[in-house]
Amino acid sequence: MELALILQPYPNERWRLALQLGVTHVVTTLPFPVTGAHMAWSQPGAPQPIVPRDVPPPEQRPWDYLPLLHMLQRFADAGLTVSVIESSPPLHRARLGLPGRDEEIEWFQALIRNMGRLGIPVLCWNWMAVINWARTSTTTPTRGGALVTSYDHELMQRAGLTEAGEVSAEQLWDTLAYFLEAVVPVAEEAGVKLALHPDDPPVPSLRGIARILTTPEAMQRAIDLVPSQCNGITFCQGTFSTMGVDIPTWIRHFGRRGAIHFVHFRDVRGRPEKFVETFHDDGQTDMFEAMRTYYEVGFTGVMRPDHVPTMEGEPNDQPGYQMVGRLYAIGYMRGLQEGVRALARGEATT
Repeated sequence: MELALILQPYPNERWRLALQLGVTHVVTTLPFPVTGAHMAWSQPGAPQPIVPRDVPPPEQRPWDYLPLLHMLQRFADAGLTVSVIESSPPLHRARLGLPGRDEEIEWFQALIRNMGRLGIPVLCWNWMAVINWARTSTTTPTRGGALVTSYDHELMQRAGLTEAGEVSAEQLWDTLAYFLEAVVPVAEEAGVKLALHPDDPPVPSLRGIARILTTPEAMQRAIDLVPSQCNGITFCQGTFSTMGVDIPTWIRHFGRRGAIHFVHFRDVRGRPEKFVETFHDDGQTDMFEAMRTYYEVGFTGVMRPDHVPTMEGEPNDQPGYQMVGRLYAIGYMRGLQEGVRALARGEATT
């Protein structure tokens, strides 16, 4: 198992901080020409245009070979290894089954093939239509005045429908099956693992748009649509915790099947319709038991700290993705790892 940090695809001080922490594995996004335009830490809850206005011209598409090669070399020259890409070409029309979806699927296939050529092993993606991860507050105070994100479903629903109108679960399951039938064989040929992220928040519907990947059983159903060792999941521990399920049970379920390709390590307090994110040591999950279970099932992939609090002196311009809390999280996760290893050697007791 390797700890990683999510880093922007262009050099900055976080690259050096990662190395100073002893973290050499990187999760990054596609190197879009407009830096930051497609970051995983974009403002949570903002609807995306169904026909995107920001697709770069063919000579600048960041999922093509040369942009990815140049990004990979920037990291390699700094002593960092790209282990996961956590973004994709636009999939707005593919998710909704609109005209133009086959072009988006071809872009996704091209990304997979180029990742295979470059030896980037894991692609984290999602099937959240129109609205990606969503929160209703990015300034909720927690321990010592640190700021976290939180979600209140009643407040979100007051916003009304998006331009997509009503979107049914059946529609999204149909489009997901169509998508997987097209991309899983490409992933098998390229040797790239597809790590599907659950819907966050895991509510049945968000502003009229169904959310279908909201339970562990639904995640298994998605894998079963096109069975393959390449078709697995991102075990986003915070989202699974929000579902109200037993985390070790489901780590065992997916881990023993070899279906966990990537881990987001975080925690919350609450349930799907109302929850708050927490420091890694302050949520509702037994984090030591979770870490021990990853070792128990033989998980050997990449795990990164997911959303963290904004701490004193930070601007909160990237809610959930500031750096001081990430430093704390890496230290905490390292401590859990050492405890698990000591327990396995018989040097510690629970």
